[in-house]
Amino acid sequence: MPSGPALPSAAPQVPPRTTVGTGPGPTVLPRPGRVWSQMLAGVIALGTLPVLEIWWSNTSPGTLAGGGTGGYLTAAGRVTGLLAAYLLLVLVALMARIPWLEHRVGSDVLSRFHRALGEYTVVLASAHAILIILGYALQDRTNPVTETVDVVLDYPDVLMATVSLGLLIMVGVVSARAVRKKMAYETWHFIHLYVYLAMALAFSHEFAVGTDFADSRRVRVAWSAVHILVAIALIFFRVLVPVRRSLRHNLRVAKVVAEGPGVVSIYLAGRDLRRLGAEPGQFFRWRFMTREQWWQSHPYSLSAAPDRRGLRITVKALGDSSRSLARVKPGTRVWIEGPYGAFTARRAERPRSLLIAGGAGITPIRALYETLPGEGADVILLYRAGRAQDLVLYRELESIARRRGFGLYPLVGARQEAHPGSSEAHPEDPLSHHALIRLVPDLATRDVYVCGPPGLTRQATTQLRRAGVPRARIHTEAFDL
Repeated sequence: MPSGPALPSAAPQVPPRTTVGTGPGPTVLPRPGRVWSQMLAGVIALGTLPVLEIWWSNTSPGTLAGGGTGGYLTAAGRVTGLLAAYLLLVLVALMARIPWLEHRVGSDVLSRFHRALGEYTVVLASAHAILIILGYALQDRTNPVTETVDVVLDYPDVLMATVSLGLLIMVGVVSARAVRKKMAYETWHFIHLYVYLAMALAFSHEFAVGTDFADSRRVRVAWSAVHILVAIALIFFRVLVPVRRSLRHNLRVAKVVAEGPGVVSIYLAGRDLRRLGAEPGQFFRWRFMTREQWWQSHPYSLSAAPDRRGLRITVKALGDSSRSLARVKPGTRVWIEGPYGAFTARRAERPRSLLIAGGAGITPIRALYETLPGEGADVILLYRAGRAQDLVLYRELESIARRRGFGLYPLVGARQEAHPGSSEAHPEDPLSHHALIRLVPDLATRDVYVCGPPGLTRQATTQLRRAGVPRARIHTEAFDL
């Protein structure tokens, strides 16, 4: 049986998997159907229809034709502005942590929707500004630069709208993968909060100069009501509910245990923890009430199955905040948001599962590995690491494997690329689709849970698809916002 610390750090070969012992897991709760994500996409798409109706009810064909090219450009600018404002509302609603969405659709799907729609929002908002300026310039028979100065400085609240657009572009830039991976989480998260300011400035602009709102009290009331509902959801689920839960459960640090270089497990105790309804695979946002930590919260998955005695998270020192958690004292109070996510056993469609983990992604995977139903080869874990000492919690995984007979493959070694700078996997890389099929011949018939750094998640997802696993049975987790 392999032992994590004894593995050679340079060899990506796979030792024989652990196959000792048996033991069924807990009963699987009803799983969230993937139809929920399709329904969500449909609802978002249908939401554009009343927005388009607002635009069309204030746009007559005669006005368009009479205005010439400038009129058409201005009308296009109005509709892109309305759609951008609508998507901005959707973006905030998706990240309001509404339990009904979190538990049925899942944080990973919501985050994918958020990223994709965020890109469209920035494009539409930019198009709105450009089309309006060009349309006005043609109608006023002036150049775009002069028209830009006149519109920004002379029209009411347009200067605020310009600031709003600049904030949206800034958030979009820092959210790009190439920029995001070079930025500390704390900085990225703080910049992302400017979306709320951008939304407030845009709302003021819409009512000040928006043709589509000026002549219709019904439209103004409806538009305001939607903004109020989203604001209420945001405040209720991201502020009031976490405060209530934190006070009710009174979570405090029980102990901090070193798990390896730069890695600690934090055990937390509280009261009436069963009422949290937390499941293995889910995560919370944690706010440690210390001088260094109280002003920020961070997402960490449970690294062990929750029970009435307490919760556990395992944290790797990747930044100033996570590094300081190694020094947190027993008795420290902890405020929580959550539980969040549908990265749980309820996602499973098939009786057999494959788990793929790397880096900090081992934390929710370890909790799932402990609790997924089945025995023997029903559950297999592939644990990717560059070095043997990076196999955090490996002895616990071995113990679970012995007790339940699950498969356990430590995949240790540097990543191999097909070509320098390529994102493709080398055929001998342990996460290439060739290697995956050799390790798990019935791969295409399993549910697959993947959690790890973004690069590993993208690579694993691509290779799993090539190995014949349907996208609907590849489950990932994301902790954005």
